[in-house]
Amino acid sequence: MATMIQVTASLYQISLGVVNVFILKDKANGLTLIDTGYKGSSQPIRAAIRQAGADPASIERIILTHCHPDHAGSAAALKEELAIPVWAFEQDVSLLERGIAGETPIHLSPGVINWVIYHLFIKRGSSAIDPVVVDRPLTDQEVLPIAGGLQVIHTPGHSSGHIALWLKQEGVLIAGDLCAHVMSLDFSTVYEDRALGVKSILDVARLPFDKAVFGHGRLLAPNANQKLIAKFRRYQ
Repeated sequence: MATMIQVTASLYQISLGVVNVFILKDKANGLTLIDTGYKGSSQPIRAAIRQAGADPASIERIILTHCHPDHAGSAAALKEELAIPVWAFEQDVSLLERGIAGETPIHLSPGVINWVIYHLFIKRGSSAIDPVVVDRPLTDQEVLPIAGGLQVIHTPGHSSGHIALWLKQEGVLIAGDLCAHVMSLDFSTVYEDRALGVKSILDVARLPFDKAVFGHGRLLAPNANQKLIAKFRRYQ
């Protein structure tokens, strides 16, 4: 069963097996769900929230880091079930509303783990999602009034409309698929443009954050920004 694990005062991670989603708790603004997992993830997400003593009906909005099916697959279902808005980066709005889960071609990152993940989950998977209306298009550098300020950072590379979210007050980066931290800190399994992805990683790593969480893998801490620089600067 999926469980909700606390990362910071406001941020919680729910692992759905191969992908993570996140909950931001804010007394003034209710719960914010960041990403939604694959199609069919609504019930595990809601069960994890209930198990942690919260009410899934307190979710006030969904924020998507990008439109791939492992992140946006349950967005349409949760939006309908909970009657809540979906927020996503402006560049992904048209794709999400047409049910398109990303641009092509994509390029496989090196490494055995990436090869296995690609062939088990991505190559065989659908490139479509249930279409979902985006209620609020997000813009680069916008600061959302959630948990003391949640900054939107456009981080293209993994996908052209990918965003990371910086919770400045708590020193944590919600990295999406900017990169991954499964066995170790490494590239995400696929990129539309890996060179651009490296640039996005290093640009974000200039920000002050001690912790980073990812769509795939575990928490990176302490000194997460410095660890990103140490790992990825060789690929510039």
